[in-house]
Amino acid sequence: MLDYLQKAKRPLSLNLIPVSRELRLLVLAPHPDDFDAVGVTLRYFYDLGCRIDLAVVTSGASGVEDLFSGTPDLAVKAAIREEEQRASCRFFGLPDANLTFLRLPEDEEGHPMESAENAERIRRCLAENRPQIVFLPHGNDSNAGHRRTYAMFREYARMNSTPLAAFLNCDPKTIQMRPDLYTVFEQDAADWKGRLLRFHQSQHQRNLRTRQHGFDERILAVNRAIGAELSPPAAYAEVFELEFFG
Repeated sequence: MLDYLQKAKRPLSLNLIPVSRELRLLVLAPHPDDFDAVGVTLRYFYDLGCRIDLAVVTSGASGVEDLFSGTPDLAVKAAIREEEQRASCRFFGLPDANLTFLRLPEDEEGHPMESAENAERIRRCLAENRPQIVFLPHGNDSNAGHRRTYAMFREYARMNSTPLAAFLNCDPKTIQMRPDLYTVFEQDAADWKGRLLRFHQSQHQRNLRTRQHGFDERILAVNRAIGAELSPPAAYAEVFELEFFG
């Protein structure tokens, strides 16, 4: 599949690409919920029989309001976010054994520190999982956690001789990216994705309070806008920039 993706004219539609069930996928999620932001694409691979592992880089505790947790205690907030991720993965169908929380040291704002120690942890995670495809948010993003996770991933990938493709996804904080691959979907899949996203109630309630719409609508609005830009237009789409290594 990687060879096909490199040689094919882009942009591509995922459902037209030959996929082997032997593919190993790793989702390198800076925070709990980054997995769910590309849930439809991941479900497509999972339904074909591909192995998917999820490594969550940080706790995401800084994204939980005291009003929701009932306490400013970061350990309590981290536990809330991790349990939300476990619940969404169970709904998705991902085995508990395929989910890992790396719990990398964070800065004062809750972003993973771009340190040698953290880079080594990510290197070990990638080496142990041996993925052919890694999903993660695009590095050209206003979120520092997304930028740093991408930078540490790329440091490993550039030194690794094994062929590897990064699927860099668009999310609400992506600044600019090249649209290489689309996963289009209809309302039934959007409804399923909305349920997946709503397992992250700490984020859902925060969005309802601060943006007057839920976390589900925040992500699906991006997917709706991406779909509208296609020719012919689609109801919804997830989009990725592809980067190849090795």
